[in-house]
Order: sequence, then structure tokens, then C-alpha cells
Amino acid sequence: MAFSSSAPATLDRRAWGALLVLCGALFLDGLDISMVGVALPSIEGDLHLSTSTLQWIVSGYVLGYGGLLLLGGRAADLLGRRRVFIAALAVFAVASLLGALTSDGTLLIATRFLKGLSAAFTAPASLSIITTTFPEGPARNKALAVWTATGASGFSSGLILGGLLTELGWRWTFLLPAPIAALLLVGALRLVPDTGRPARDGRGFDLRGAGLVAATMLLFVFTIVEAPSAGWTSLRTTASVLAVLALGAAFIAAEQRAPHPLIRLGILRSASLRRANLGAMAVAGGWFAFQFVGTLYLQQLRGWSAIEMAVAFLPAGLLVAFGAPRSGELVDRFGTTRVTAVGMAAFVGAYALFLPIGADSPYLTAMLPTMLLAGIGFMCAFGPLNVAATNGIADHEQGLASGLVQTSFQLGGAVGLAVATAVIDAGTTHSASAPGSAAAMLDGFHPALLVSLTVAALGLLVTVGGVLPAVVRSLAAGHARPATEDVR
Repeated sequence: MAFSSSAPATLDRRAWGALLVLCGALFLDGLDISMVGVALPSIEGDLHLSTSTLQWIVSGYVLGYGGLLLLGGRAADLLGRRRVFIAALAVFAVASLLGALTSDGTLLIATRFLKGLSAAFTAPASLSIITTTFPEGPARNKALAVWTATGASGFSSGLILGGLLTELGWRWTFLLPAPIAALLLVGALRLVPDTGRPARDGRGFDLRGAGLVAATMLLFVFTIVEAPSAGWTSLRTTASVLAVLALGAAFIAAEQRAPHPLIRLGILRSASLRRANLGAMAVAGGWFAFQFVGTLYLQQLRGWSAIEMAVAFLPAGLLVAFGAPRSGELVDRFGTTRVTAVGMAAFVGAYALFLPIGADSPYLTAMLPTMLLAGIGFMCAFGPLNVAATNGIADHEQGLASGLVQTSFQLGGAVGLAVATAVIDAGTTHSASAPGSAAAMLDGFHPALLVSLTVAALGLLVTVGGVLPAVVRSLAAGHARPATEDVR
């Protein structure tokens, strides 16, 4: 089903069917994450979990997802993208069912890790199937725009659906993804194409590299997640950081000697790929921190219910869901870097507007503009960053490039959330106001919002750094660059 290089932007019915299945997997990931987040208070009360144990229901997923994305991306290249996608989707369905049936907190966390692990294989596999099925240009840009929109739609739907299902019982939020995954599995078997034979069909698979990169990423994510509670300067955190550095150095040394390396380090010579990964870290790092602050602000300080909080965030998700499919056209006309720069600027504006939030700030004037700007940020940045990360990459390394950019999103989010958590704790602890008061909470929230603003500003600088040299060269040459040409 792969298109030729001269294929038009119009997609045939079978292509749309395959794209629907691949986008459905991303929709399911977003749906699952947001539904479980809404259900956490009910899980805590029903299973009598401590706060530290409860957070691992979220962190367990992040650990499996962020820790194994690089392995998942390269496995798709080496073992077969369709094969990896189908197998991982089946694991996701089984883990969802087990999570709905268990009454033990440890087993619940284990199922969340399994779901994160499976998503670490489905996400890069689905993205690389799209990028090897649709050629660079309008067809791929349109497909990736649709892919982006479905992810945002899943997250937005999960916020509302999670609130409704939690009223029936938190187990429904774990059970619902199982039949959806099963339907997607049937669709994948019938519609998802085989985008080429796997490289070496698994022979020569770099087992040492696979083990080292998985250990490095798992320990890194674990260290970031645990640092706020253990202490950033504690012996435990310091030892973990040193172990991550040692494992990382061992991985690089092993890849340089391996005849068939798991990750070809030379791929990082691509300036577009490097900027896309840094931009991905900035987008996720700023948003995860902001979402955490916004959730605490609305539920703890303002006393809003889970449903009310979900509705408050909904405008951002709706804007992405309806606007992201048009981002492909923007990329066709202006290039990935210019469109991404607009998105990064929108994030900067969103967080800056929310920064002076007070205890009684009205939603329509103090919060809604931020949600709308954040939606524009995602609409203009998420899809184009995925396009930039995979453009110019050979087909046999599309899974690797996809895994790298998805890893950057996850690691950026993990770091941003961990830093925001530590800043909030420090701000509230050292506040001169009464503990638990609105003023004390705001003393923690305001500096944490600065984390989001700073990260977004850094992302904007990285993106603009890719635009300015080309603009200066064009002005010096005395002519404008064609609008359809990308700025690398």
C-alpha cells in the first residue's frame, strides 16, 4: 500500500483504513492516560493506597513507556513494524483486562507498567508505519496531522469519559480500553500493511545494546520520578544519576563496537532531528508541569470536581482535535520549523498569562485564554515536530527516529513534572503563610508555573535558532525563500 514518491496528497480508502487503526492506537493511549488520572482519588480510597504508592499508578506507565521507547522503535525496524505493532497491541488489551480485575495495589502498578511497555512498542511502530507508507510531502504531512489530532482527541475524551465512568466505579476506566484494543487488533490484522521485510529478520539483533539502553532509560525515568520524594541531592538520587551515566557510557561504547548496532549514533548528525527532539522535550516538559499545577490549583485550591476540572482543560484538547488535521497544510506551505515556532510562541504566551493566577481568578478571563493558546501550541508544534524528526531519514531507520522523538516527549514530560513537583513542595514548605492556606499553595504554584514558562521559552529559542540563519541568508541574497520549502 506504500505510495510512490509522486503520490498525491489524496489518500485512498485502504490507506485511510490503515491510518484509522494506527491513529486508534494513539487515541487509546491518550484515552487510557487521562481516564486513569481522573480515577486516582477513587482508587486510593477503594484500595487504601498511600500517596506514594498511588503516584506509581501513573509513574509505572511512564516508566515502561519512556524507558523502553528506544528499544521499541528499533525493534520495529529490525523485527518488522506490523509484527511489533500487533504483538504490543495484544499485550495492551490483556494488561487492561488484568488491571480491571485486580484488587492489589502492587499488581495494579504492574499492569500499568505492562501497558506503558506495550505503548513503547506501538507508538514508534505506528509512527514508522505511517512514515514508510506515505512519502515525504503533502501525503505524509496530512497523515501525521490526522495522527496528531486523534491523540489529542483521546486525551480530551478520556478526561470527560473518565469522570463519568468513575461515578460507576474506577474499574470501568481500566476495563474500557480492553475491547477497544481488541477491535483495533482485528483492524490491524486486516488493514495495516507490511511496509517491507524486517531488517535481517531479527538476525544480528544487538542484544547487548538492547539490554543496556533499556536499563539506562528505565533507571533514568525511575530516578527522575523518585527524585522529588527522595531529594534531588540525596545519596540515593546521586547514586542513581551516577549509575545512569555509567550505563549510558557503556551503551555508547557497545554501539560503537557492535557490527549491527541497535542505535546508529550517526543518525544524530541530522540537525532537523536534533532540533525536533529538543522541541519535543520542551513541549512535553512545559505542559506536564503546567497540567500538574493546573490540576492542583483547580481541585485543591478552588475545590472543583474532577468533571469541572476536565471541562476547564477541554478547550485545549478540542482545539487540537479540530485544528491539528489542518497543520499538515501549514507545514506544506511554511515548513516545519516556522509552524513549530508559532506553536512554541503560543505555549510561552499561555504560561505567561496563567502566571499571575490568584485564588479567585475568573475562568473566562484568567484561564480560558491560556487553554486556547495551549491548544494552538499543540496544534502547531506536535505534528510538525514528528514530521521534522522523520523527514530525510532512511526507511530502515524510521522506527529509530520515531522512537527517539517519542522518547524525547516522554523524558521531557517526566523531567518537567519532577521539577514542578519539587518546586511546589519547596514553595509551600517555605511559605510565610499558614500551611494549607490558599496563599501558601500559590507560593508553590507560581514558581512552578515559571518552570513551564522557562522550558517553553527555551524550546522557542531552539526552534528560532533553526529559522534565523536561513532568513538572514535569504535577505542577504535579496530574495525570499519559496514558501513550500522547509527551514532546516
